[in-house]
Amino acid sequence: MPEPRWKQEGQDPDYRFSLANERTFLAWIRTALALIAGGVLLHEFAAGIGPRAVVTVLSVGLGVAAAGLGLLSYFRWRSNEIAMRHDRPLRFSWSLPVLAGVCLVTSVVLTVFLILP
Repeated sequence: MPEPRWKQEGQDPDYRFSLANERTFLAWIRTALALIAGGVLLHEFAAGIGPRAVVTVLSVGLGVAAAGLGLLSYFRWRSNEIAMRHDRPLRFSWSLPVLAGVCLVTSVVLTVFLILP
């Protein structure tokens, strides 16, 4: 596979920063995998929690969030690598508040259905 063009620009950053960026990327991927596992678990084993349509929507929502997070994690890793190569500050990402919001909405809906008979 050819090396991306952006890897030929700027200076190679300290390998410790590149490895830290890579560990962060892998943490985001683990989070995406956990969201997928949660969606599958919810769909397969939460039949009695509430209306089946709501459980299915939550499960699909978790799967979509996981796919988006996986894609976003690559672009965030790439953006950080480019910024480090050009000695620029790292950009702010809205991914953390969005991920927190997805988890909050999912947990609130599930809590409501667990409390209601």
